[in-house]
Amino acid sequence: MTPTTSTERSIAAAEAHSAHNYHPLPVVVASAEGAWMTDVEGKRYLDMLAGYSALNFGHGNRRLIEAAKRQLDRVTLTSRAFHHDRFAEFCTRLAEFCGMEMVLPMNTGAEAVETAVKTARKWGYRAKGVPDGRAKIVVAENNFHGRTTTIVSFSTDPEARADYGPYTPGFEIVPYGDLQALADAVDEDTVAVLIEPIQGEAGVLVPPPGYLPGVRELTRERDVLFIADEIQSGLGRTGADFACRHEDVVPDMYVLGKALGGGIVPVSAVVSSREVLGLFRPGEHGSTFGGNPLACAVALEVLAMLRSGEYQQRATELGEHLHHELGLLVGGGAVDAVRGRGLWAGVDINPALGTGREISERLMKLGVLVKDTHGSTIRLAPPLVITKEDLDWGLDQLRTVLAG
Repeated sequence: MTPTTSTERSIAAAEAHSAHNYHPLPVVVASAEGAWMTDVEGKRYLDMLAGYSALNFGHGNRRLIEAAKRQLDRVTLTSRAFHHDRFAEFCTRLAEFCGMEMVLPMNTGAEAVETAVKTARKWGYRAKGVPDGRAKIVVAENNFHGRTTTIVSFSTDPEARADYGPYTPGFEIVPYGDLQALADAVDEDTVAVLIEPIQGEAGVLVPPPGYLPGVRELTRERDVLFIADEIQSGLGRTGADFACRHEDVVPDMYVLGKALGGGIVPVSAVVSSREVLGLFRPGEHGSTFGGNPLACAVALEVLAMLRSGEYQQRATELGEHLHHELGLLVGGGAVDAVRGRGLWAGVDINPALGTGREISERLMKLGVLVKDTHGSTIRLAPPLVITKEDLDWGLDQLRTVLAG
């Protein structure tokens, strides 16, 4: 059938000329502001995904746009061959925000995770004394840390892992939330434990109370680095600077990304102590665009906004409302379970009502955009700037879909 609308023509062209490594909902966005997006036909949609938390501060946030514009007129890239006048301030402010000492900036979240893996291994060989080639990192089942060859080597998701071997060795996978299994896996060659404080792709899985403090205590006792992947969960999403903070836990290393770039430019970073990141010497790791002036300018504005505490407070208050309303849906036959923290929720829909993809498509027709994951689960993660009225409207559309 010949495409007749702008949406159909755009989707047909994308299907014909781009690799099918994603299966987007059939909507073509042309503009966006705040928590709303408008498609090429002029229809508006409430964004309840926020770019997997990359858009915590909403679409077209004026403070971030103006920061980017100011920097665009000055300098956008020097490479790390030279210093630039935004780099030192960015590293200083991010280290202070995290309560750490040093920053290693990259671009994407996957790059930051790869950097964390390399950092942990270097620390294990240079500081802990692990014999060369034997460093081991313990990770959790159902993790999602990215899609590079090394990262999918310790994925348990067949779609992410299949057909990409041979796989990188040096990782042991244990059940998420099982402290005893973690303790059993840590041995003299273990250099780090890498986990998400809340597993996003797995369906917004929150570990049992005491798990994160237990990981912190275990890693400290065994002289192992605790690496927290806060790429999705950090920077206000859960109502705190970091999801770890809900249990007063400070890891040895944060892995950050997504919201750090304000939805404008890709910015990621590994943040840790001088003892750990200070082991790097020139030429041992790098990135042409990592820590570029434009990225630093936007990230500095993100950090300034977070220091006010306004967005964390919004995520806390609106998150309580979100989870209260979602909780009322459990037990009525339409929703089996709800999990999450702050403005972040995983909703397990009764499979009899449809797959997560089908539920997402029905919501799209009503003007709400969400993302499915793993069977009949959908994820809700609206921008932190969403109003209570808009949030309630989106929930009303969900109720309509669940009512059939």
